[in-house]
Amino acid sequence: MKKSFDFKELDAEGLETLDVISAAVKLNQWMYETIRPYCSGRILEIGSGIGNISAHFLNQGDDITLSDIRQNYCDILKERFGTYKNLKGVIHLDLVAEDFDVRYKDLLHSFNTVFALNVVEHIEDDQLAVKNAKKLLVENGNLIILVPAYQFLYNRFDKELFHFRRYTRQRLNMLFKEEKLSILRSFYFNAAGITGWFISGKIQKNKTIPKNQITLYNKLVPLFRLLDSLLFNRIGLSVISIGKKSA
Repeated sequence: MKKSFDFKELDAEGLETLDVISAAVKLNQWMYETIRPYCSGRILEIGSGIGNISAHFLNQGDDITLSDIRQNYCDILKERFGTYKNLKGVIHLDLVAEDFDVRYKDLLHSFNTVFALNVVEHIEDDQLAVKNAKKLLVENGNLIILVPAYQFLYNRFDKELFHFRRYTRQRLNMLFKEEKLSILRSFYFNAAGITGWFISGKIQKNKTIPKNQITLYNKLVPLFRLLDSLLFNRIGLSVISIGKKSA
């Protein structure tokens, strides 16, 4: 089984996408508020990017460590958040490094919460990614993973962002169960995003999310949050699972 993966050190499409999404303040707030109830204690964010979600945790005073596999993102995070006293560090982290246990020995069994939003789909050996993420947790710590949902939605966006796959709840939960993580909750997120993703990426074949589309979407987030509630989170553009590491 391959234990490492190839990635673009300078990811122009990914950076452009993160920059566009950074303007979607209401969307980022929604995502933060969705996972926040499951976060406590010492927190590690895997794949922080340019800090779109990190900012919410830091502004709320949470003790959080940020990380990314790309050094340029780590540099951006240090420059953007370096003055925050509750920032516990910025780590260059490869979740499927062959020498993971040795390279990150000081981080093993250190965090009460580990979360990875839109990260695992980039990793070919997703089982190893979950296995190593679990190693970073203390006993009874929570692992939170958000990934894109439904393989039929796979389109040019996914290709440009180097996504290996999209997920169902069942497929994501199998990764948790394989590592003996007790699933606290598993649900879909952002049902309204399905239409936009399909049209823009599948029909229009855009390489990145157009700024005007995300601006419009951001304005409608209050309605989209209501829609998720009415649908009981049974469908969505993304799927989220929360698991607990037990003894």
